Amino acid sequence: MSPLAGGDVRGAARADAVALRAPTSADRGRVREITEASGVFRPDEVAIALEVFDGAVAAPGKDYRAVGAYEDDRLVGFAAFGPVPCTVATWDLYWIAVDPVLHGSGIGRTLMAHCEAAITAEGGRLVVVETSSRDDYGPTRAFYRRLRYHEHAAITDYYAPGDGLVVYTKSLAPSVNG
Repeated sequence: MSPLAGGDVRGAARADAVALRAPTSADRGRVREITEASGVFRPDEVAIALEVFDGAVAAPGKDYRAVGAYEDDRLVGFAAFGPVPCTVATWDLYWIAVDPVLHGSGIGRTLMAHCEAAITAEGGRLVVVETSSRDDYGPTRAFYRRLRYHEHAAITDYYAPGDGLVVYTKSLAPSVNG
């Protein structure tokens, strides 16, 4: 769940300059800074982002996988994803966030492409993303639509009164129809 803006032409050069690699526990403070700086997450949501991050770093691949985007060895974005228990090759994007000053730079798109490639490499066929229906998440929902995620469900007042859940999915498996 993250407010992201998708990349554009001016962002392509910026996204090309980032290095993607597994984050370490030393990046935890930046994860907190990035999620808090977004201005949309409640303190309990920031705590969940840190919990997922900690799990991905402590036991990579057990429940979560994580990737960090770095500029000059400074974490500027991260994503956490993993297989959904009791499903056949369905994966969740648990968290993705980019430093708000870099929204629109293409870093979010780069992180998503990495996640999708990693999921595909591990035999994943479907990615599920959950996000908020609030107005301040409009750019996030537009980001997912630009990446060809499709809205499949919405639940009013899910997170809180006035804050519904919107579920997006993307099939990574080849289409039966070509």
